[in-house]
Amino acid sequence: MISRNDFVFTIGYEGNTAVVDGPLKKRYGGLNTEQLAEQGLYKQALSLAIYEQATGASRRPGDQGEDGGEDPAAVVLERILAIYNRNADYRLGSVEDLKRVFGVFEVPEGVGKVLVV
Repeated sequence: MISRNDFVFTIGYEGNTAVVDGPLKKRYGGLNTEQLAEQGLYKQALSLAIYEQATGASRRPGDQGEDGGEDPAAVVLERILAIYNRNADYRLGSVEDLKRVFGVFEVPEGVGKVLVV
C-alpha cells in the first residue's frame, strides 16, 4: 500500500506509479487533517481522512463507531467539509460532493512506485 504522505500529496497517477508533489509533502507532511484544511489544502486533508479511514489509523480503542456510535472518520470528513464551506464562495452540501470536487474517493490498490517531483 502507498504510504500516508505519498497518498496525501499525490497529484496524479501514471499506471501503477503515483506522482507526488515533493515540496508540498516536505512542507506540510506533518500536519493533521484539520490543520491541512485550515491551510486551504482541502484535497490533501480529504486524502488524509480517506487514508486514515482505509487503514484504520483514525480509530483508537474506545472510539465510537465499533458499537453503533458515530464513526470518527465520518466526523473528520464533516469537519473538513465545514472548513471548506466556511472559506469557499460556493458551498458544498455533502462529503460526497467534496469527494467529487477533489476527485478523491479511495486509496488505490496496486501502486507499486512513487515518483516525487
